[in-house]
Amino acid sequence: MAEGEKIIPINIEDEMRGAYIDYSMSVIISRALPDVRDGLKPVHRRVLYGMSELGVSYTKGHKKSARIVGEVLGKYHPHGDSSVYDTMVRMAQDWSLRYPLVDGQGNFGSVDGDSPAAMRYTEARLKRIADELLGDLDKDTVDFQPNFDDSLEEPSVLPAKFPNLLVNGTSGIAVGMATNMAPHNMTEVVNGIIAYLANPDITIPELMEHITAPDFPTGGIIYGYEGVKQAFETGRGRIVMRAKTHFEILPNGKEQIIVTEIPYQVNKASMIEKTAALINDKKIEGIAALRDESDRDGMRVVYELKRDALNTVVLNNLFKYTQLQSSFGVNNVALVKGRPMTLNLRDLIVYFVEHREEVIVRRTRFELAEAKKRAHILEGLLIALDHLDEVIKLIRESRDPEVARMGLIERFALSEVQARAILDMRLQRLTGLERDKLVAEFEELMRLVDRLSAILASPEEQRALIKTELLEMRERYGDARRTSINQVGGDFSMEDMIADEAMVITVSREGYIKRTSLDEYRTQGRGGVGARGAGSKQDDFTEHLFVATTHEYLLIFTEQGRMFWLRVYEVPETAKTSKGTPLQNLIDKPKEDSVRSVLNVRNLRSPDYLENTFLMFCTAQGTVKKTPLEAYSRPRAAGINAITINEGDRLLDVQLLSGNSQVLLASRSGRAVRFPADNARPMGRMAAGVRGIRLNEEDASDKVVGMVCIADVSQELLVVSENGYGKRSALEEYRVTKRGGKGVRAMNLTEKTGKLVSIQAVNDADDLMIINRSGLTIRLSMSELRTIGRATQGVRLFKVAANDEISSVAKVAAAEVDEVELDPLATEGVGFIVTDAEPEDELALLDAEDDDLDQSEEDAADDQE
Repeated sequence: MAEGEKIIPINIEDEMRGAYIDYSMSVIISRALPDVRDGLKPVHRRVLYGMSELGVSYTKGHKKSARIVGEVLGKYHPHGDSSVYDTMVRMAQDWSLRYPLVDGQGNFGSVDGDSPAAMRYTEARLKRIADELLGDLDKDTVDFQPNFDDSLEEPSVLPAKFPNLLVNGTSGIAVGMATNMAPHNMTEVVNGIIAYLANPDITIPELMEHITAPDFPTGGIIYGYEGVKQAFETGRGRIVMRAKTHFEILPNGKEQIIVTEIPYQVNKASMIEKTAALINDKKIEGIAALRDESDRDGMRVVYELKRDALNTVVLNNLFKYTQLQSSFGVNNVALVKGRPMTLNLRDLIVYFVEHREEVIVRRTRFELAEAKKRAHILEGLLIALDHLDEVIKLIRESRDPEVARMGLIERFALSEVQARAILDMRLQRLTGLERDKLVAEFEELMRLVDRLSAILASPEEQRALIKTELLEMRERYGDARRTSINQVGGDFSMEDMIADEAMVITVSREGYIKRTSLDEYRTQGRGGVGARGAGSKQDDFTEHLFVATTHEYLLIFTEQGRMFWLRVYEVPETAKTSKGTPLQNLIDKPKEDSVRSVLNVRNLRSPDYLENTFLMFCTAQGTVKKTPLEAYSRPRAAGINAITINEGDRLLDVQLLSGNSQVLLASRSGRAVRFPADNARPMGRMAAGVRGIRLNEEDASDKVVGMVCIADVSQELLVVSENGYGKRSALEEYRVTKRGGKGVRAMNLTEKTGKLVSIQAVNDADDLMIINRSGLTIRLSMSELRTIGRATQGVRLFKVAANDEISSVAKVAAAEVDEVELDPLATEGVGFIVTDAEPEDELALLDAEDDDLDQSEEDAADDQE
């Protein structure tokens, strides 16, 4: 240790804490956060002030960027030259700042992320709007502070005639905090500030009537308003931005998605590159080509679609997976009197107005002092002119200027300044015309002094002056909004990603479910052998088959009375020959329970629809129950109890009721009962129900095979037997009775026809889809099947093998599907039953007697509550 030195022990924890706090405060105050008054960080302020001192205003020529960077580095900002140049470049980019402050000449980068040319190649000067930030600096409007080496002074803040922090925004990362402020439209901001000046108690919602939302330099669309509202009210919020797009159709019929504006701060080239990767990886489908056709006239990114692609679905997928939709996280943190604060919209306006009031007061005081100084000099000059001969004599007789000055002061009671002004006066000012000019100037100065004094004395005058200057800013720089607003937008739902198209839903006895495009099923002639529709395991077969659209809800009811919800698009789509996916993988269904009914419902959110729509339940033992759909409108992942099932019974079917519907039940024994749905009063979700049909007590195997809910009496009833026979009969042939009876004969059953397996309400516009246990399907048009009597055997609809039988029958409304051509092989006999079969296999009308049974009286004891 050298002589005289000593070691001072310190606590390293305290030293590090103090050093880190000093460092963090330096970053917060002197680097990363903007001042709320002029919206500038120190480096931005130094660049603008350095350019102003260098004389590169908007009225002068451009200077080399390297010259400007050197000026700023050498005098005000002793850091890396890249920090200064990058700052100046960003202030010149019209896609970075809503109102650029620097006028760049040369390559200043691009929205594709291209780097600007080196500073030795580019030139720059201030824009006129930057002069509005720097104006009045020479009038003592702001405080100056020493530069880094105390050799010069620089402004601590700029006077700023317009709220730069609001109109241009900013971003920065400090220590322990960050800021990200959105740009806004000059016209709207000025209107908002004027509204505040008129009513200092104005609320944020009232300000939002003028300042509607951020206005980004790259345009685009603000998708959803909740984030904007939150940002304005709290200073923090998430604003969702979307690209501006439209569709175009090429001469060859293909469609294109055209992007003309992209979200703020999105790199176009990077966005296109990532999108191409997603297309190659099959994560986005339906796009045949991707091109960037942007030029000097504007942006144009083209997504050429494949012929079978749906433009809205592809666009929504682009929004979801690419930067065509991005978000801007608002975090309004700025320095207020040297301290970082989070500010809402009103705070930003209040602090700007306070700054302008201070600037105006200081400027007015400076101008008043200067006016008084000039008036004082003019007053002395006028005194000299009034005593011109005496003044000239005094000066001529004086030995030197000092003696003349003292003589003027003593003789005419002048001040030192006035005496010097008289001595410095040129001879031409002695003419009469010059004297008149002096008098006019003096009078004008007196009026100016009075006006400036009035401004200083009246806060109302000061605010009126702020308003006048803001109106000048609006007139000079105000423009239309670039970013439009979609008020009702929001986060994506899965429906946005999926086309709403018709699908065939298939559910097997063992619980395998799938969806298949309806186009895969083709219409065949009556009596065909069918096409392979559903592959299945041995001993498994399809029990449910119907058409639904991908956006609908599936209400799944099980044999034990449980109910589950599933969206159609959540069912995996497969080929029609696939066996499907186990329902166990999609819903929380007990393994021993089986699905008995699957309904598709379009809307579970409309109170009017829910209250006026009912579910009609039917069990195998003939019990029915009517319950409002509203009781089943709140999806739960684990499902709910839909009905109480009595011992020995099981749920058979569930259907939707609306209006004055009627219910028709049929049993395996071939009998059917028809009664108004109003005969079954509405019950709660957990009720068991009441008797709907009385089964054949002598046949233990008799059970209900189906239920039809009739809303349109013009429909007809189709009945199908297990051996593939069926017929259409008019509904009028089934008389309306009370529920609980044995019913009337629905089909003349024989050993050839087998037992009844299904009933359906149909008309000529419907198609019929039949599937047997082995998985073969056939699709028939009901227009090919004529109406016959109720008590007949019917005709053969499906050729069933000896050890096979019909398992499921469903109808397809023709209006839901496109017309499909008949099988081209039909002319060769393939796919059809040969017409020279046994006579009894063709239309066999039996003249059976109408075999109506007496309707039993409804008995309260028969009701199963």
